[in-house]
Amino acid sequence: MSLIRQYTKSIDLLEQYDKKRVKRIRGSKTSYVVTYDEAKIVISELKKNLQDSKAQTGMFAVETSDRLKGIIGNLNQTFGSVELYKSAEEKAANLLYMVIKDHPFVDGNKRTGSILFIHFLDRNNILYRTNGERKINDNALVALALLVAISNPIEKDILIKVIMGLLSD
Repeated sequence: MSLIRQYTKSIDLLEQYDKKRVKRIRGSKTSYVVTYDEAKIVISELKKNLQDSKAQTGMFAVETSDRLKGIIGNLNQTFGSVELYKSAEEKAANLLYMVIKDHPFVDGNKRTGSILFIHFLDRNNILYRTNGERKINDNALVALALLVAISNPIEKDILIKVIMGLLSD
């Protein structure tokens, strides 16, 4: 029974998904705002890291237009002085989703979106649980990136809520 209790949150989230009633978590206040220039630095570090491991092509993380700048700008968008994305978790989930789905790069959208997502979580102090465990481990990150990549755009809202749910404590 203790094994089942350890996965109660996951089972609850799956049930909410099945019933199309995934709850939007309240989330944390955004303490850090990522900038386009900082995103470029993070991407540059990723490119260097992947270059050392021979895991990238020459087209990896080459921007196709100003889409990345637009995605970063959208995270902090307001309407009538009210933030469109109200929590750090919602901004992080949208960052992952938009980088993967909007294809701002010739190659490497899933990898780049994933590292920017993790960087954003870390900078907002929401990557780790209070016990020190990562909320999103390596396997979960791969699964989320692939799920977003193959998803129907109609499912965006529910996917954002699922990602946010995974980030809750």
